[in-house]
Amino acid sequence: MKAAEQDGPANTIVLRGRIGAEPQERALPSGDTLLTLRLVVAREPSPMTRASKQTSDWVDCSVWGGRVRATASTWHEGDFVEVRGALRRRYFRSAAGPSPGTRVEVEVLGGRVLKRGGSGDGRESRRAQSV
Repeated sequence: MKAAEQDGPANTIVLRGRIGAEPQERALPSGDTLLTLRLVVAREPSPMTRASKQTSDWVDCSVWGGRVRATASTWHEGDFVEVRGALRRRYFRSAAGPSPGTRVEVEVLGGRVLKRGGSGDGRESRRAQSV
């Protein structure tokens, strides 16, 4: 990699955490299909968090690509996963009001199950998929 490339913009995120609720798939008015999930990531100690009682962050993630969406749709609440992606601000129109809404989330570009949640329904024995 050239020095100029190393010093240029970067937007790469790797998170490891537990799926906080069942991923939700929905069709958008545009015709695209979106899979959303919430990742619970334990906080590492830092000067900001030292005095905080909060021990984790809940990070909203969106999965757009077909192959990645197919893999992530096999993930379940309680699974411990790793996601790779980029931070994105997404704009959308809300049925609740005339003005557009906005949210910041991780666009998942790849990921894998590190450990199944072990809910007792046999999911933990399924082979983990990776994209």
